[in-house]
Amino acid sequence: MEHETLALLLFLLFATLLWYLASTLSKSPPTSSTATTAIPKAYPILGSVFSIAANSHRRIHWIADILHASRSSTYVLHRAFGSRQVFTANPTVVHHILKTNFPVYQKGPTLNRALGDFLGNGIFAADGSTWKLQRQISSHEFNTRTLRKFVQTVVDTELSERLLPLLAGAGAGNTVVDLQDILQRFTFDNICKIAFGFDPEYLLPSLPQTAFARAFDDATRISSERFNAAVPLFWKVKEVLNVGSEKRLREAISEVRVLARRIIREKKKELGEKKTLDSVDLLSRFLSSGHSDEELVMDIIISFILAGRDTTSAALTWFFWLLSNHPHVEENVVKEVRDKSEAYSHVYDEVKDMVYTHAALCETMRLYPPVPVDTKEAVDDDVLPDGTLVKKGWRVAYHIYAMGRSDKIWGSDSAQFRPERWLAWDQLEGKWSLQGIDAFTYPVFQAGPRVCLGREMAFLQMKRLVAAILQRFTLISKVAQPEYGGYLTSFMIGGFPVTIQNRHPQSINPINL
Repeated sequence: MEHETLALLLFLLFATLLWYLASTLSKSPPTSSTATTAIPKAYPILGSVFSIAANSHRRIHWIADILHASRSSTYVLHRAFGSRQVFTANPTVVHHILKTNFPVYQKGPTLNRALGDFLGNGIFAADGSTWKLQRQISSHEFNTRTLRKFVQTVVDTELSERLLPLLAGAGAGNTVVDLQDILQRFTFDNICKIAFGFDPEYLLPSLPQTAFARAFDDATRISSERFNAAVPLFWKVKEVLNVGSEKRLREAISEVRVLARRIIREKKKELGEKKTLDSVDLLSRFLSSGHSDEELVMDIIISFILAGRDTTSAALTWFFWLLSNHPHVEENVVKEVRDKSEAYSHVYDEVKDMVYTHAALCETMRLYPPVPVDTKEAVDDDVLPDGTLVKKGWRVAYHIYAMGRSDKIWGSDSAQFRPERWLAWDQLEGKWSLQGIDAFTYPVFQAGPRVCLGREMAFLQMKRLVAAILQRFTLISKVAQPEYGGYLTSFMIGGFPVTIQNRHPQSINPINL
């Protein structure tokens, strides 16, 4: 008990000193719109801890500013007690990390220590054989037959029975709704249905505030704060004492796992009652493959909820906000939706051929990536293609947000929302076609061996939702300049308030639901 009291006193003393120094050294704390490109000063032992603390509220933008000012687009951040973290926005370096020298750059112990309580050994935190097993089994869920089923049954049912009626009701009542929250509910229901065969019924007219959603958000936030902490010692002491945010994290993870355990046990019961299932989902595959360790399966469920709910809803939130500020892009999307609806009788073919909408979604994620930064850890010494030395144990992060806004990559108009940059005119076909972009230049879906398995599923889901909403409604944004924030995934700070208007009847064609 004496040791715990002494540790707490030392922690409070160090925290107070850090707060004071960070406040005095940052004469005018920058906002998300204020660029601070000066290289942070590094002190003995403490490194750049004061600059890290002073910019914690705009961490993503701060590092992006530094990378944009760097000639090589790579920067080594000095953390406390001799630790180093390399950040890069250089596509050649990204190629090296994600493919050329892939075995050297793993998720690593630092990430697992910070995020492991929440993500466990799920696919996004796992390395080696555990990762390979999950990826191999998961890959079966992303074939053409499963994708068709996903669009025709899961997505369309959620659209016709829940999302569209909810938006129509909001429009009739001239009600302001948080579209970001609604989209998160939509994608949460979707991923649970397709991956686990479970309907959480989160997108209901009453918009229920569930303990699970709060717990999941808290666990995501606190785990991310752990990983990016200026001085990790702080949260480690709080973890030992079970106080503050660490106490809440423990409670939140417990609440999240209650639902995960319920999903597993219901699926086991279903598998036990039927010799063959009408449809085989991801969870059924894992449980039927002989890997029925409940803790691991819970980790898998949590990882897929994080990927299926938060990333897709983030992309769609920024997409609709950008459309509200670029009417000509919205007109082009609506025209394409109308044309494809007339040309195709099959929903799957219709959404696959929405080329302009696809380009607009790519452009959205270039400016506002669903995952702002992805981090690996070197398991051996290495030298990056730009000459940067990496020592074993250093974290190496490719900064997706900075890459998307780099003039070196996208040209002088990199800050502009221009879907046309993704399109090329096909002379033979007489129409626009998508222009391929190197995955290491645009690593929104990662690249190399760990490239995202759900990329095509995400695009199909997003395009189907866009078509359904824009044929019927116009969304009026109630926020002029929202702020981009991010933990493990990105989000619009403060939500996305909108009002709903029915689109002019002459511009509407019936959607094939």
